[in-house]
Amino acid sequence: MNLRGKLSGIFLFALLLGACTGGVRQVSYQQEVWPILQANCVECHIPGEGEGYLETGLSMQTHADLMQGTIYGVVIVPGDSRHSIFNMLVEGRSDPSMHMPHGRESLDSAEIETLRLWVEQGALDN
Repeated sequence: MNLRGKLSGIFLFALLLGACTGGVRQVSYQQEVWPILQANCVECHIPGEGEGYLETGLSMQTHADLMQGTIYGVVIVPGDSRHSIFNMLVEGRSDPSMHMPHGRESLDSAEIETLRLWVEQGALDN
């Protein structure tokens, strides 16, 4: 097979791969989600001292803690950002008094989209 044929094959493979994934990037918890949480959430959701933790029992120190949820139940429904309380709170789809991060600037649209995609993709610890 000549170079042109090989390049055509590679292009076709990339095109098919993009179609299979819908062209949506895979969000990484470690690389993308954790930095957002660390910068905006963990301070209040740390066991023993964080106001958010004391009120709800939600720890965000680890992926497992976050997935465990609060004393009231889970906050993330993997694969369903529309019904995940986590997304409702950061997107402003809840009572304004419960908007997160509480008492701080809202997350920017790129951060909100990253969190939405991560939950939609199963909220993986990747």
